[in-house]
Amino acid sequence: MANQTGKMQDAQDRLSQVASHMNATGRAGLLEKRPDDIVVTAALRTPITKGGKGGFKDTAGADLLYGAFTNLIQRSGIDPSLVEDIAVGNVLAPGGGATEFRAAALAAGFPASAAVRSLNRQCSSGLQACVDIANAIRCNMIEVGIGAGVESMSTQYGPQAVTEFSELLENHPASAECKVPMGQLSEQMAKDRHISRKDQDQFAVNSYQKASIAQKQGLFDEEIAPLKVKWTDPKTDEEKEITVSVDDGVREVTMQSIGKIKAAFSKDGTIHAGNASQISDGAAAVLLMKRSTAERLGQKILGKYVSASVVGVPPLLMGIGPWKAIPVALEKAGISKDDVDIYEINEAFASQCLWCANELGIPMEKINPKGGAIAFGHPLGCTGARQVSTLLYELRRTKKKVGVSSMCVGTGMGMAAVWVSE
Repeated sequence: MANQTGKMQDAQDRLSQVASHMNATGRAGLLEKRPDDIVVTAALRTPITKGGKGGFKDTAGADLLYGAFTNLIQRSGIDPSLVEDIAVGNVLAPGGGATEFRAAALAAGFPASAAVRSLNRQCSSGLQACVDIANAIRCNMIEVGIGAGVESMSTQYGPQAVTEFSELLENHPASAECKVPMGQLSEQMAKDRHISRKDQDQFAVNSYQKASIAQKQGLFDEEIAPLKVKWTDPKTDEEKEITVSVDDGVREVTMQSIGKIKAAFSKDGTIHAGNASQISDGAAAVLLMKRSTAERLGQKILGKYVSASVVGVPPLLMGIGPWKAIPVALEKAGISKDDVDIYEINEAFASQCLWCANELGIPMEKINPKGGAIAFGHPLGCTGARQVSTLLYELRRTKKKVGVSSMCVGTGMGMAAVWVSE
């Protein structure tokens, strides 16, 4: 009899949840708290350092991931045995990084029962990892999981990372477009869409200035997990143990200084090293579960995942991905662009980020308030997971609620997700 009563109560609770979903709409509905919400109870990242010369230049990607994992366990207080699956976004590692990422999880203290996989959707890999885990929780495949991302561009970026195409693909017009370097694509896009160098440079300077101010004020401290690593001094060849605690690509930039940088892809071009994302190293991790699970485990809730979208665009227009993906994610969440308080849009290139923002009609003050990839870097597989911690902590700090993370994706895609802070 008691068992029947319990089942009836569960059914009534579920009906109440369904009714709540049906009655609440728009932003107000989004802010409601429900037992089956997919929540984030911890989100962090390592510092992001300059590829080839920064603090992590001598650190393997799997070791960065290990650092993110150990800090996530410590910060959240989660019992590692409760984590059932870990998805890791990565772009450059041979074999997708699957073997070393599993090894990193075991070294960090997760038991053999915690499954691990790697995935690659280029620049959105870290976000895709978080979304995959959220969806696995939503459909009751798992209860607790981690979405993560990592990239060591110091060790794995370069000619060896370029994909070889077969004769069939080389000779297919649409397929061949997937190999055109993104810098060249962005240069052509800037020209076709009439995005001036001055506008691109001003966007980049703003990113640097926002990041510099945020760093000086300690606004990144909550999201960053410092790491101790071995580092070889390039001047003396001496190996040292150092603690990396800040993004080392952030610097003071002005319109005057950025104006001296030569164009990278054509003599009269507009894109250069100062208004494009930095080559970088870093890792990030996000702990996800249902609200009911978090409450049962005593986990503090940082925010919740709401919806996501992934879209395709012509390969030669890969930079417009956020412009197409963001409205789809907003529609799935049942809100409009004006309901969003902060947008974290990856700054792959100032040209594409600026164009997407203008076309969507998003006020600049809502975009990347602490700067973006131009200022502190874009470790390819890490960025999507990194944006989650940056976004949720900034929403909480500013007492705002709704955020969107998004990025363009190489070969012609875009991805976006909607998040809510608590």
